[in-house]
Amino acid sequence: MKSLEELKRIKEQTLKEMDLRQAKERGKVIVAMGTCGIAAGAKDALMAIIDELEKVDIHDVKVVQSGCMGLCDKEPTVEVAMKDQPAVIYGDVNDANARRIVREHVQGGNVVADLVIKRENI
Repeated sequence: MKSLEELKRIKEQTLKEMDLRQAKERGKVIVAMGTCGIAAGAKDALMAIIDELEKVDIHDVKVVQSGCMGLCDKEPTVEVAMKDQPAVIYGDVNDANARRIVREHVQGGNVVADLVIKRENI
């Protein structure tokens, strides 16, 4: 990089690429990674979600980490927010439940009712 103008061009290009990537997203999965979540196994849930998304060849769903959702007694917690659908928060998400959420909710479009602890109001 040799000039301020070049830096501005790089920034503009990066922002355009980010906008394009986000426009293609079908939704996101948020894993609470506060200290209570980590202690309860949130890292294992996060890794299982990433692994299962890869296995079922889903690349248009973003996986992000957040701080504590305030549901410490239900950790690990995972929120699934698919476009045009109310967000759903799942609790007690272990490795097997994380994989089930990916297959049934993210891939299949069906909420995993027995794991739901909160739904966004429409």
